[in-house]
Amino acid sequence: MSTRSVLGLMYLLQGLKQHGHDPDLVLARHGLSEAQLDPSTRIDRTRELQIYADLADSLQGEPLIGLKLGNSYGLAGYGPLVMLLLTCPTAWDAIQTGVKYQKLTYLYGTLRLEPGERQSALILAPMAMAAAAFRFRVDGEVSGTFKMVRDMQTAMGMDLRPVQVDMPYPKPPEAAAYEQHFGCPVRFGEREARFWLRNEHLQTKLPTHDATAHAMYRSLCDQQLKAQEASGDSLAERVLAHLALFTGDYPSADEVARSFGLSERSLRRQLTDDSGRSFRDLLAEARYAKARQLLRGTHQPIEAIAQQLGYAEAAAFIHAFRRWAGLSPRAYRQGGEPTPRSVKTD
Repeated sequence: MSTRSVLGLMYLLQGLKQHGHDPDLVLARHGLSEAQLDPSTRIDRTRELQIYADLADSLQGEPLIGLKLGNSYGLAGYGPLVMLLLTCPTAWDAIQTGVKYQKLTYLYGTLRLEPGERQSALILAPMAMAAAAFRFRVDGEVSGTFKMVRDMQTAMGMDLRPVQVDMPYPKPPEAAAYEQHFGCPVRFGEREARFWLRNEHLQTKLPTHDATAHAMYRSLCDQQLKAQEASGDSLAERVLAHLALFTGDYPSADEVARSFGLSERSLRRQLTDDSGRSFRDLLAEARYAKARQLLRGTHQPIEAIAQQLGYAEAAAFIHAFRRWAGLSPRAYRQGGEPTPRSVKTD
């Protein structure tokens, strides 16, 4: 499976403790403890996201915690990437470079820059996640991106605030806290998160620009990207891992495509070309895998398992499982062996 630096998770855990929360119980469910985490190691992407989802469930009584945790990420944790950005000629170049090398950050959403006539938008397209974790993760990523930019500006003696920030969920009762946090108006209910920036600010020359150092740090960042790509999974495996995070309402092909920075058409075409499987086939595989885990790993009734897999009626789930496994869910739970076969769509 694809992996990421464990530093992002470690910063999050430190931030939780600073705000009076104990993440140890959630970590223990995953066979981990904070003391075991080695900052030089990497963590499976799916496992990390599941930890985030479980933490979000445990923190639902504090709606602003994701926003606060964005302040937990320090510049030093980004390694050569920060120096690459600081040595760019202008703020515009730095943002474009950050978009190009975004895989070296702790983001799960996808960054892009859209230029405008007077203002431009740095856009974060969020990864589709279960409802309980979505706001928690989006707030953390938007706030963390804001913190990184502010820290870099402080290091350069600059102050380029956004004109407006957009957030991709309905306006919450705590909306005023967001405007205070970002220091500008915040608009809710948008499809994606956006930082609106004045074009004249983006043309500001960076006092730390150094062409020679920039070339060196670019080489280091390129090496890191190549190492990540060499150890990556196929697109089909990454889509399966992403779908495994959901219970009940699964994301659409379009939502999953945006999570990977692709159009829906490109996602479907690449899946067919690379693996010969469609998105619906992968969704069926993800449901089948979760069904097997729930049937033998829990004592939940068949009706409850059907609901977790997104089926309105248990009969539809039983019919699908028979087609996947060659036996009923009840027979599988009692120890029956499934017939090896290719899992296809419902």
